[in-house]
Amino acid sequence: MQSLTVDLGDRSYPIHIGPGLLGRAELILPHLAARNVAIVSNTTVAPLYMQRLAAPLRAAGVNITEVVLPDGEAFKNLDTLNQVFDALLRARCERKTTLIALGGGVIGDLTGFAAATYLRGVPFIQVPTTLLSQVDSSVGGKTGVNHELGKNMIGAFYQPRLVLADTDTLQTLPDAELAAGLAEVIKYGLIRDLPFLGWLESNMESLVGRDTDALIEAILRSCQNKAEVVAEDEHEGGVRALLNLGHTFGHAIETAAGYGNWLHGHAVAAGTLLAAETSLGLGWISEADVVRVEALFHRAGLPVRAPAYGVERYLDLMAQDKKVEAGRIRFILLKALGEAVVSSAVPPELLQRVLSGRFIQPTA
Repeated sequence: MQSLTVDLGDRSYPIHIGPGLLGRAELILPHLAARNVAIVSNTTVAPLYMQRLAAPLRAAGVNITEVVLPDGEAFKNLDTLNQVFDALLRARCERKTTLIALGGGVIGDLTGFAAATYLRGVPFIQVPTTLLSQVDSSVGGKTGVNHELGKNMIGAFYQPRLVLADTDTLQTLPDAELAAGLAEVIKYGLIRDLPFLGWLESNMESLVGRDTDALIEAILRSCQNKAEVVAEDEHEGGVRALLNLGHTFGHAIETAAGYGNWLHGHAVAAGTLLAAETSLGLGWISEADVVRVEALFHRAGLPVRAPAYGVERYLDLMAQDKKVEAGRIRFILLKALGEAVVSSAVPPELLQRVLSGRFIQPTA
């Protein structure tokens, strides 16, 4: 097992990474406010892992309420959130009941938001079961749900007490979901860790092949990068915005396609290539850099072209991005490989050209 800490003073919390962690109740028990827990999962993950997590806790005297939600990004909304509240209220969950999110990013975000708002705040723990959630969404306290007009537009910053990333869960992950997580892994190399980018280029086949040691190293390096950024800028007032490389374009893809039709990591990959093309147009990176980035995403099994929904549709959706400030879209771009910047200074004609160029025909 590898461990690190997200340093937030008296709200600091550990991240444990490795195989066989779901059954280790001793890692969870010190972080419970009381011996009452509600485990929130979905119809895909619960049959695989609910009892592996719940049985050792029950054996330690923990009372558990199981909440199983429908699976998919299409259900990351207020209606599904209300299902969580219904279950908590029926079970008479109290302020010292700890919510445990067992699943991918959708379950983590929903459960975290439920924890932030139920009884005005109860403790919660992240047990991410996808690569994307293990390297990104479970760390840092971003919680929330989607709105039909924009992704993650309703939510709260609310930190977990523990992140438990069991790499055994990645063995049952569909290939497309594994690739989606690799998009977020590659992101860290592009925005702030050039040596890590080189390591990924040397080890991509091992990651795609689900080598445990390679996966642990990739998750650890990703979480180290994110933990450092979150400790410096918890509420995204500055440097944390850089973690959104590819997301301004990517969220527009997800919204235009209909939630769930493009996996988040796939949309981020295509969005990152659009950001790279924009950076090239500004003269910050070279054509060879763009080719290098595209090749790595391709080796990871990720799309490098975005669906052609039209320039105006993209611009309209990006204008609703959370990073918009004073009516101007703020882009996360690459000053160089390994160095990201926030910029609103993208000439309209460049943006038009980029949004007209790197496309496939939409599948939805």
